[in-house]
Amino acid sequence: MGKYWSSLILALALPVWGQAEEYNLSVDRVMIDTGGFVKEGIGYNGASPGPVLRFKEGEEVTINVTNNLDEMTSIHWHGLILPFEQDGVPGISFPGIPPGETFTYRFPVVQNGTYWYHSHSGFQEPAGAYGAIIIDAEGREPYRYDREYVVQLTDKHPHSGDRILRNLKMSADYYNRQQQTVGDFWRESSEQGFLATLRDRMMWGDMRMMKADIEDVQGFTGLINGKGPEQNWTGTFEPGDRVRLRFINSSAMTYFDVRIPGLKMTVVQADGNNVQPVTVDEFRIGVAETYDVIVHIRDAKAFTLFAESMGRSGYARGTLAPEEGMTAEVPELREAPLLTMADMAGHMDHGDMDHSSMEGMDHSDMEGMDHSSMESMDHSSMEGMDHSAMESQGNPDPFYAPGSGLVPAAANGGKFLSYADLKAQKPLYEEREPTREIELRLTGNMERYIWSINGIKYEDAEPIRLQYGERVRFKFVNETMMTHPMHLHGMWSILDVGEGKWNPIKHVISVAPATTVYMETEVDAPGEWAFHCHLAYHHAAGMFRKIIVEGGPDESVKSLTKAAEAQDGGES
Repeated sequence: MGKYWSSLILALALPVWGQAEEYNLSVDRVMIDTGGFVKEGIGYNGASPGPVLRFKEGEEVTINVTNNLDEMTSIHWHGLILPFEQDGVPGISFPGIPPGETFTYRFPVVQNGTYWYHSHSGFQEPAGAYGAIIIDAEGREPYRYDREYVVQLTDKHPHSGDRILRNLKMSADYYNRQQQTVGDFWRESSEQGFLATLRDRMMWGDMRMMKADIEDVQGFTGLINGKGPEQNWTGTFEPGDRVRLRFINSSAMTYFDVRIPGLKMTVVQADGNNVQPVTVDEFRIGVAETYDVIVHIRDAKAFTLFAESMGRSGYARGTLAPEEGMTAEVPELREAPLLTMADMAGHMDHGDMDHSSMEGMDHSDMEGMDHSSMESMDHSSMEGMDHSAMESQGNPDPFYAPGSGLVPAAANGGKFLSYADLKAQKPLYEEREPTREIELRLTGNMERYIWSINGIKYEDAEPIRLQYGERVRFKFVNETMMTHPMHLHGMWSILDVGEGKWNPIKHVISVAPATTVYMETEVDAPGEWAFHCHLAYHHAAGMFRKIIVEGGPDESVKSLTKAAEAQDGGES
């Protein structure tokens, strides 16, 4: 009788999976042709990007990865919920895959949607080691479409990752091609007055910063599915088709603003999870995010798919057309945005600053301010900041500081997607109060190119310890002037947009300068996990933490088994 109870409890505790599917991937040196330059890189099965992997929700997959490189490698299954030993992060979940060896990943597929995979070793991902994952749902999807395409975006740079990081550490503005000029000074002087412009320049100089410090790395070629703008990736359609576009931002460093002139886009999924449909003209996709949109194309003509970098320094371009070879007009890059004092509000009191005018501002208290020292910053002005208050001030996007130079706007004056627009289609978790809050201050030293969390780099930091079964509220306070896409491995991130149980479920949370953003996590995955900024050179420079989840479901099963066996013993 005891064996019966034990077997029943284990059967109830463990999921039942469908037939196993097997895949083979090789990690190879490849040549990458962007249409503007050719360079050696790293790919999968002889190409970059690697093959699109298509899984089925409910199956168990086996993936044999053979390392044909002369260095260690790894593959991380970005956004997938799986056992931590299969997560693919060297030094945390496994040692890595040595040259010439094959490592076999095995895990159940417990979700559906659009995801991606990439190396988590050195700068292999920016070198080309990435690919897309599509997971088909077990049941019917809540929206209709006639055909689909993966649109995998990346920023391919002619310099290697190691060289880029060396150059950034030597001079943080090494790749900044949009620095303000003397001509800009005189133009602004004619608009704002000479003294106001001079004071403004001196103030930024005192902070050892530039208004144009929006993108760390410029000079890249934007790719769509491995093709540069001149190579023109094309997806074909029949007039009247509803086309599902699965956007994935696999860039090392670049946020893209995406639009298709002449077409509305209905966003139906964010980071692999269905959302209540929202129709937009343009959206910003952070590094490592995914968005699925549906476009209804009625006309038999070509449309340009245009992904413009947030700093307006480059773009990726493709085409949707009834047949290959057709093209549409390619938009010009818009004027580059500039940071404002609102984007630096982490250095000062939000409430007292009037960003509408620089004239008359007293800068005496800012003289000698050293941007490199962020650790003594006073965050009192950020406490209790909520997005509703920001909306009431007329801020067009509550996830950007009021008066920020980075607030996005659609090129045609229409609707630009905000995080505040995202609402889950079906709640994944029951709503409950968090057990505790953990504050993560996003900190850095742009001048020395050091990035950190709570002022501590990864190699000097203690792991964050969580208890299995708790619900943790993370508070991100961005004290830097850069935007950081924060990625938690292994568990979902519930983004707080003020919608309670309808808050969207994501795997990347983008945190703009001088803002506070909250997310909650159901701690339901035992083991050791990575938690980091997904900008490749921020991650490498220290904005990274290890998460250790203590306890787990096995303890619950053991206690139930002991109780059942005790009951059996009492009956006999």
